[in-house]
Amino acid sequence: MQKYRSYVLPVAILLGLLFHGVSVQLSALVPWLIFTILLLNFVTVDLRHLRFSMLHFWLLLFQLVVSAGLYLLVRAVSGSETMAQGLMMCALCPVAASVVVISNMLGADRMTTTAYTMLCNLVMSVAAPLYFTVIGVHPELTFWHSFLMILRRITPTLALPFFTVLALQTWAPKANDWLCRYKSVSFYLWAFALFITLGRTIDYIFLQGRGNGHIILYGAIFSAVMCAIQFGFGKWLGHRYGDTVAGGQLLGQKNTAMGIWMANTYLQPLSSVFLAFYIIWQNLFNSLQLWWHDRKKVYFCRQN
Repeated sequence: MQKYRSYVLPVAILLGLLFHGVSVQLSALVPWLIFTILLLNFVTVDLRHLRFSMLHFWLLLFQLVVSAGLYLLVRAVSGSETMAQGLMMCALCPVAASVVVISNMLGADRMTTTAYTMLCNLVMSVAAPLYFTVIGVHPELTFWHSFLMILRRITPTLALPFFTVLALQTWAPKANDWLCRYKSVSFYLWAFALFITLGRTIDYIFLQGRGNGHIILYGAIFSAVMCAIQFGFGKWLGHRYGDTVAGGQLLGQKNTAMGIWMANTYLQPLSSVFLAFYIIWQNLFNSLQLWWHDRKKVYFCRQN
């Protein structure tokens, strides 16, 4: 299966394009898939010894500062609230919960990716409501209301598997070790979740695109630019702290489903198109990374 894994993402995009209506019907499965994926990845890490580093600090600072700066700059230059909010969300959107899957396949440190997945989502559950209180289109939604709504969406897919595995590692280590045997299953679950998510995203773009051609075009172009900047800067920062792959994935791979929900709930709904395109670009780039990573492994094996 390993030699075919770099083709999973393009195939998921193609199937999502062809069967996006089916993907929408299956969307309720995604939280359960993400829960299981995280569970199978968390059991391979001793969660009791998670540590945060300066890499995590700089990644968080980038997201918070750049998102605010982009909003102010784009709004001042273009005068478009939709574009400003869309680009802001491309930076503010928390890291994808499933980042551990692709990061580990590319050779990132599991501890680094797991720790930032938890930290980033918790910080953004506080930071995002602050942003929405200031610039959101629903002033009646207070900070605490927004905070609790976002926390409610994060808890089942992120906190629940974390505390489940923490309990297993503390009181039932044999059960934890048994689950470790099936960690490879997370790849197949991730591929299926990807098909559903991409199909739902493509369906969403079709719906939002009616009569909004110029925003769709801007969303496609500028989300690609943001994707390249975040993966590139993340890799540069990660290199400085000894984990180039982790830096790139943790800053570049976004929880776009959460971001689209936040944009639709608190901002101008059309701004979510930027994130809808972002998921396509980030997964195409991940596919290219997997292909290149596997190619290098084959080359080194032949040399040795």
